Amino acid sequence: MLDNLPLVRFQDPDQFFLIAGPCVVENEDLCFQVAETVSQSCEQLGIPYIFKASYRKANRSRMDSFTGIGDLAALDILGKVRNRLKIPVITDIHAPEEASVAAEYVDILQIPAFLSRQTDLLVAAAETGKYVNIKKGQFMAPSAMKFAAEKVSGSGNDNILLTERGTMFGYQDLIVDFRGIIEMQLTGYPVVLDVTHSLQQPNQGNGVSGGQPEMIETLARAGIAVGVDGIFLETHPDPARALSDGSNMLNLPGIESLLQKLSLLRQAVNKMNSIN
Repeated sequence: MLDNLPLVRFQDPDQFFLIAGPCVVENEDLCFQVAETVSQSCEQLGIPYIFKASYRKANRSRMDSFTGIGDLAALDILGKVRNRLKIPVITDIHAPEEASVAAEYVDILQIPAFLSRQTDLLVAAAETGKYVNIKKGQFMAPSAMKFAAEKVSGSGNDNILLTERGTMFGYQDLIVDFRGIIEMQLTGYPVVLDVTHSLQQPNQGNGVSGGQPEMIETLARAGIAVGVDGIFLETHPDPARALSDGSNMLNLPGIESLLQKLSLLRQAVNKMNSIN
């Protein structure tokens, strides 16, 4: 299903690709509602689309936070989205033994930022032959991501994406250094900007991360202006009721307008780049 993904940068250099969906699989209806809505907008604008949802949330601050509906139940829903809508799907994995199981249902295995240096996890993901999206740790320099990528490529899999998702700025904030996107592109792999997670405000006193969703368009536009290959964002039809990361999500009805603006900006950037 992902035959076209490595050609995104080369076959269609004038367009970015989008990774988007709810933070976690809450139920089947939600996944299809989001996937169908975003897919329709992307198709109209010629934006390659990858549906995202975590089948389980392993990294939560509080013991009572929602973690999922059950691994196999959630993976089955992701497989249904993939097969019925004919779009590629991405999900997180958290331990080496999860890689081969998740790979049966999705096209891309995502390595969470906090686990981006875990050699066994990276190797297990690589050995599935699936694409591997490595999210840059909030504690890592962009230049260090080449070593994470080498763990995957050195395991015989060169199907790699790298994702910027912010760097810790004090205890309860993140900041994006846009120089890092250019640094990571020097590896030769597509680089994605995770807009919504970069706007998180983690480590809040109540144990639930805050966020700045009003800055989503600003950050996304900045990423396109810099020349990022892909945009990652989480979206939900009712962020206030989302079971995970609702405080920094894009409200689903706003996706079409945002993508239209980003496409126009990408066209302007392409024109600028054509000037010698």
